[in-house]
Amino acid sequence: MTGNSQKMTRIGIFYDGNYFLHVSNYYAYHHVRRSRISIAGLHDFVCHKVAEEEVTDVKLCRIVDAHYFRSRLSAQEASSEGNRLYYDRLFDDILMSEGVTTQYLPIRSAAGPRQERDIDMWLAMEAYEQAITKQFSVVVLLAADGDFMPLVRKLNALGTRVMILSWDYEYFDEEGRRRSFNTSTQLINEASYPMDMHAIIDNPHADEEALVNALFVEKKKVVKVEIVEDEVMRSTIFSLKDGYGFISFPQTNNLFFHFSFLVDTDFNDLREGDSVEFSMSKNEYGEPIARNVKLVMEPQEVV
Repeated sequence: MTGNSQKMTRIGIFYDGNYFLHVSNYYAYHHVRRSRISIAGLHDFVCHKVAEEEVTDVKLCRIVDAHYFRSRLSAQEASSEGNRLYYDRLFDDILMSEGVTTQYLPIRSAAGPRQERDIDMWLAMEAYEQAITKQFSVVVLLAADGDFMPLVRKLNALGTRVMILSWDYEYFDEEGRRRSFNTSTQLINEASYPMDMHAIIDNPHADEEALVNALFVEKKKVVKVEIVEDEVMRSTIFSLKDGYGFISFPQTNNLFFHFSFLVDTDFNDLREGDSVEFSMSKNEYGEPIARNVKLVMEPQEVV
């Protein structure tokens, strides 16, 4: 765009939290990068891409407002899921440190599960209202649902450009089932600046490699150990998910195990912090995993 070289470009970012969680989990557990999305890196990426599209200096592109919307469990329900409360609070701290306002709706199990549409509607209403009152130049949406198309059209009518960060990917889950995730084509077509994130990340141009690498949380350096397959080892459960979990093992950034790898142990009997024995192995990609996982019953102290 012409005439914008000295004008501040005001950016508002709106996260569909559930969508963002799925994307971050994909890169953490299924993509070769094995790392989560960095909020700080993502915001820097947005500023640079908006500057390119608006043909202006990146220094004149500023994120003036950011909101994160998600449905979440009650404190009581989350406390029954191991360290769920701790990790929710940890992520809240990250969002707040980057100036992102968190907005949640409770999942009410008493009257049936709350629909995701409730939180999507709140996001859309807030984005539209903020675009009017704060006069954003560009609204950035991290969302995939075609239900947001009316919002994009309303923002277009205001003269606010819309950038959509979209991911289309597929992977195999722990049970070998193919999973896919796609952004609504209609939503992408309505956007002024569609960003094909999976393509940008997998095939970055030479001049944007540093920007793309900064999209991911930097991994902590660990001491590399030689894996001796079938060697019996002992540690504790770090975290548990739906049908799989991780064993504390800092040398390899914790070890993945699947419920089918358990021996004489029911997955539902496991708790975070439990002692387990296991044998080191590798998956088809040569990555370390735990097999033959067995719950170790600690001896009771005699009084």
